[in-house]
Amino acid sequence: MERRTSNGSGAETAARERPLGGELDFLRLLWAINHGLNTTSRRMQNEFGITGQQRLVIRIIAAFPGLSAGELAAVLHIHPSTATGILQRLEARQLVRRRADPEDGRRQQLQLTPKGRRLTAPRVGTVEASVRRTLGRFNAADVARTRNVLVALSSSLGLD
Repeated sequence: MERRTSNGSGAETAARERPLGGELDFLRLLWAINHGLNTTSRRMQNEFGITGQQRLVIRIIAAFPGLSAGELAAVLHIHPSTATGILQRLEARQLVRRRADPEDGRRQQLQLTPKGRRLTAPRVGTVEASVRRTLGRFNAADVARTRNVLVALSSSLGLD
């Protein structure tokens, strides 16, 4: 499903709202969310100099200083090599640094640089601001049920 700028035509509205049934309607919504995440991430890159994915990584490192790259990958449900690529880009921009774990020199701990810490403040126009605003419109029970569905789907796709 390709989202196009609407000129207000009834045909486009009807096409967007056409019932597909069960899993196809749900997939259409997931596709729209994925498209929205990508669009917002590109806009964040232009406005803030950081993508939505990179900001999420920075926010996680801020919440768990000393996290290893492997632990970060586990938190994000991604392959360690994917986390390595993200971290290399953040290190190149001097937003994140690695240091040897004082208790285990083989292990590297992730830390934010002062420049990286400045990017952790809540901001309007970020992916997480949209999520926070949306979650705030629903009660905790609704959010928990939605989370349960998404966790089950992630697990079914082999992502968890």
